[in-house]
Parts: sequence; structure tokens; C-alpha cells
Amino acid sequence: MFSMEDIMFELKAADARYPTVEFVLGAIAGWIKRHSSLHGVRDELRQCSQHEAMNIAKDLGVPLDDLRGLAAKAPDAANDVSKMLYALSVDESTLAKGEPATLRDLRRTCMLCVRKGRCRHELASFTAARNFHEFCPNAYTLDALLRQKEQRRQH
Repeated sequence: MFSMEDIMFELKAADARYPTVEFVLGAIAGWIKRHSSLHGVRDELRQCSQHEAMNIAKDLGVPLDDLRGLAAKAPDAANDVSKMLYALSVDESTLAKGEPATLRDLRRTCMLCVRKGRCRHELASFTAARNFHEFCPNAYTLDALLRQKEQRRQH
């Protein structure tokens, strides 16, 4: 079984230019793939002392509550943000290149979202682009991206 130290080694070995959520997502997803259940991830983080958990969160650049929340999520918990960006005609690869921190924040917020059922219903019904303001915790950031896109189009 892999320990939190193994995960931290993987995180520190990653490219230091993006020391936030991408590493958390990648490390947790990789760890989950090597383990039989998500339950093991939560247990491993629970076995850490409060001080150890706080150091891990600090090293990753995320609040402790977010680290615990992210550890409790499945590796595909942020997939809806890609679908939402597509629904809004925002190119995810361009966003990843130009504003990687914004994309990481969108993914982190999506992972922690409690309105996934509504989001998935709206995406499946092709109404998400029209109604995302009603349920999406990323609405403010998505609006800013849409304004930027419109400004670029006008120039």
C-alpha cells in the first residue's frame, strides 16, 4: 500500500510550474488507480496527524478542507467542467495554455460542487449554457471567460 509520503514524492517530482490542484488531482487519481477503493484514500489521509495533513495541504497550495474534500472524490469528479466549457464554446486547451491557474480553479471548484446532479441534467438536456448561473459555483469565472472571449472576438 502507498503512503502519503509516496504521494508527496510524486507531487514534488512533478513540474513545479503548476504546484496546485493539478498535482493533487493527478496524485490522488494515480493513487486511486493503484488501490481497490476510494475508501482507502480517505483512510490514509485520516491516518495522518493534523500537523501532517496541514503540511501536505500547504505543500500542495490548497486549504486543508479542500484537500480532505478532494481526497474523498472520485478521479473523474472534475469531468463536468470540461463538458461545461464545451457547452459554452470555451476552448479548454486554449484555456489550459493561457490561463492554467484558472482551469485548475475551475476543476477544483467542480470537484467540490454539491450540485452535480443538476449540472449533469442540464448538460444532458443541452440547457447548461443557458441555465448555469442557477446552479454552478463556477458561474462567476465562466462569465469572465465568456466576456474575455467576446472581447477577443470584437478585436
